[in-house]
Amino acid sequence: MKIFLIILLTISLVSCASEKIIRGYDYPENVKNKLEKEFDQVPKPLSGKPAFVAVYSFPDRTGQRRPSTNTANFSTAVTQGAEAFLIKALQDVGKGHWFKVVERVGIDGLTKERMLIRQMREAYEGESAKALSPMMFAGIIMEGGITGYDTSIKSGGYAARVLGIGPQTQYSEDIVTISLRAVSVNTGVVLIAVNVQKTIYSSADSVAVLKFIYNGTRAFEVESGLTINEPGTQAVKAAIEAAVVELIKEGQRKGVWDFAVTYVAPEKKE
Repeated sequence: MKIFLIILLTISLVSCASEKIIRGYDYPENVKNKLEKEFDQVPKPLSGKPAFVAVYSFPDRTGQRRPSTNTANFSTAVTQGAEAFLIKALQDVGKGHWFKVVERVGIDGLTKERMLIRQMREAYEGESAKALSPMMFAGIIMEGGITGYDTSIKSGGYAARVLGIGPQTQYSEDIVTISLRAVSVNTGVVLIAVNVQKTIYSSADSVAVLKFIYNGTRAFEVESGLTINEPGTQAVKAAIEAAVVELIKEGQRKGVWDFAVTYVAPEKKE
């Protein structure tokens, strides 16, 4: 009967632990959700025309490997395809009124395909073959990358047990740093440079039961838990979107461009 009561109590505690959120510690919303209004509602440029920009690469410069406590891990801590997020952010910021992105990541494939088209047209149509339209060039190159990934900037937790029964909570914070700069193709001058950081949260909740039964001759132990890790790729994406917004605002402050209307940043939720 005593063992049955212990098992019943354990199941009850595990059920509570699976629904428990860290007390006194708020889970963050994704940065995109907080910046969505600002990201979409950045006013149009004063010129009324988008700037043509090029993205050649946006590499991972951290050299960090995915954390692992037991074995060597050769997977990287952050995505190796961050230029896709940067291109998408440049296209979408301010509802698409700020930038036109020309293809440079896959420039080799693009030029080869244009060469094939030109050769085929000349083979079938001769000298009267219709020429391809000239490729658009960019006035600004977007450079930068993921320059930092610091693990366990802050970690901690708490536990409380009575008679060997109780919950435990642990949490940790990592920080990913994004650097982005706009370089003038005409002069080579770095027009704008910004750095943005995004915190990545991880938490682990567990409950444990340790009892000695049969006059202390046998140990009965049960432990159950739930770990939540904020996706690192989502954090990189959110940080890049924040960097693009900050780049536009910094460009306005430095006189590189201006807004069509007076810009008032939305209030951020506490």
